[in-house]
Amino acid sequence: MAAPETLLRAQGVAKTFTLGKVEVPALRGVDVSVRAGEVCLLMGPSGSGKTTLLSILGCILSPSAGSVVVMGRETAGLPERELTRVRQAHIGFVFQSYNLFPTLYAVENVQVALDLRGVAGGEAKSRAHAALVAVGLADKAHVLPRDLSGGQKQRVAIARALVAEPAIILADEPTAALDSETGRGVIASLRELAVGRGSSVVIVTHDPRIAAFADRVIRIEDGRIASDGELTP
Repeated sequence: MAAPETLLRAQGVAKTFTLGKVEVPALRGVDVSVRAGEVCLLMGPSGSGKTTLLSILGCILSPSAGSVVVMGRETAGLPERELTRVRQAHIGFVFQSYNLFPTLYAVENVQVALDLRGVAGGEAKSRAHAALVAVGLADKAHVLPRDLSGGQKQRVAIARALVAEPAIILADEPTAALDSETGRGVIASLRELAVGRGSSVVIVTHDPRIAAFADRVIRIEDGRIASDGELTP
């Protein structure tokens, strides 16, 4: 059997931020690859570089040095308009703060992801509803975010990330504001929905309880990979 395809790869990635006259290194020569159908956790202390790496993998930040290949395409050095196209074509994001539009219903928040990709009308509405059904929120389609619980808001965010069927899903602390049971449900939804489609899933987290849902844990310390290991069943 052929090995799963690598959908996302970073090699020698470094990132330095300039604060006034001081240069602060956030990443120092990081190598990471994520295969299709794999759930990978990025763990480590606060300030270790996890979110910076996730942002670079998602083409939100550009690396100071190194290579980032998304779906076979080198993205380091691309202009912003091309990076936007890469994000829209291949990547779904789930943020800790949900990033839902407060005046839009749940189904409309999901539909936004399709609008950005040029899918509109009846097809967009149908796919947005189907995505909410998939995360168990069919009855919340016409509810505003203010009337949803934290777990429900995060599931809407997951539905929005998955509705366009991206090859890569990136999640930043998706369980941080949730209780244990709700957090496990959110991660289980990500695994069930994403891995079932053969997507690559990368999750930044401080929560060791969700390791059971992952295939690999990559630990980052001081901007470097401290360990990268597959988990055994």
